[in-house]
Amino acid sequence: MIVLGLDTATPSTVAGVLREGTVFEVRDDPAPGERPAHAARLLAAAEEALAAADVGWDDVSRLAVGVGPGSFTGLRIGIATARGLAQARSIPVTGVSTLEALARGSGPRPEASAGGAPAGGGEAAPILAVLDARRGEAFAAAWLGGQPVLAAAALSPEALAERVRAMPVAPLAIGDGAVRFRGSLEAAGAHVPPDEDGVHRLRAEHVCRLGAEGSPTDRDALLPDYLREPDAVPRR
Repeated sequence: MIVLGLDTATPSTVAGVLREGTVFEVRDDPAPGERPAHAARLLAAAEEALAAADVGWDDVSRLAVGVGPGSFTGLRIGIATARGLAQARSIPVTGVSTLEALARGSGPRPEASAGGAPAGGGEAAPILAVLDARRGEAFAAAWLGGQPVLAAAALSPEALAERVRAMPVAPLAIGDGAVRFRGSLEAAGAHVPPDEDGVHRLRAEHVCRLGAEGSPTDRDALLPDYLREPDAVPRR
């Protein structure tokens, strides 16, 4: 199966092709202060990833797209693009949780001590994926051994810290939200890798692999998972 994966839920524009177990990724990560370039870069990134994998559109057997949570504008661009490609090229499409794809990127990690820092001899640590939701909130969800232990939610830093304290084992917190809210997460016992650790970046590999594992959906039923009301709403 050849899978083309797309995600625009975060400021980064991410595209990748899974072919014979290898993922060829193309991404655009805006510099601090720069606006995301989803609209300008997504299709070009997809084309570049296909070229890197040495395949064409006719070879793609499935599309995988991150459905969020994340940026409202970014999600609309990514999902509209995936739906358009699915219709125009008759490719099955699968929606993927952006938080779960981020969590998958943690890779094999050491067991955690009660204080949150990795240490041998402890229990396996949950993986807490945290995205900066703006407006002083975070989108967060957690998995342990591939099973969800915290459902995706939009949380204030205080509420997120409470969820961390309630976990029987301190989690590994990753993502740009973990970096932003490092202080409250670490105070609650979570382990947050250094800011420059690549574990905080969503990677196309995990969008593709989750898409390959999941079941295709009707393209018209492919909808963003916003988790909260948009920043701007029409007057009543």
